[in-house]
Amino acid sequence: MEASDIIASLAAIAHDMRLKVFRLLVRVGPEGLASGEIARRLQTPASTMSAHLAILARTGLIQAHRDSRVVNYAIAPDAVRDLFAALVSDCCDGRPDLCGPLLAPAKTCKPRTTKTGRKP
Repeated sequence: MEASDIIASLAAIAHDMRLKVFRLLVRVGPEGLASGEIARRLQTPASTMSAHLAILARTGLIQAHRDSRVVNYAIAPDAVRDLFAALVSDCCDGRPDLCGPLLAPAKTCKPRTTKTGRKP
């Protein structure tokens, strides 16, 4: 990944609302959400949300999929993985044993559960 791509991706999520969008889409997973639902959940006008989604989509961190008249957005796992890999590619001068703690949180993703222990 080129430095300019890394910078563009980080710049896109270095905004309060776009970071909220990104984290929401990470939570919901590959099925994604309709743009209107994202705006509703984050209490943002649809036109404003559209601009934020376009910025994130241009970086490739999220992808848009049209379903009739509805545009759904979902996280682009490969692009996110590429960004993370690029950020830590020189970790500890090529000693992966030292990078384990840095990468451990990404490897321990678990399904969310409710207070009763069930998946939502």
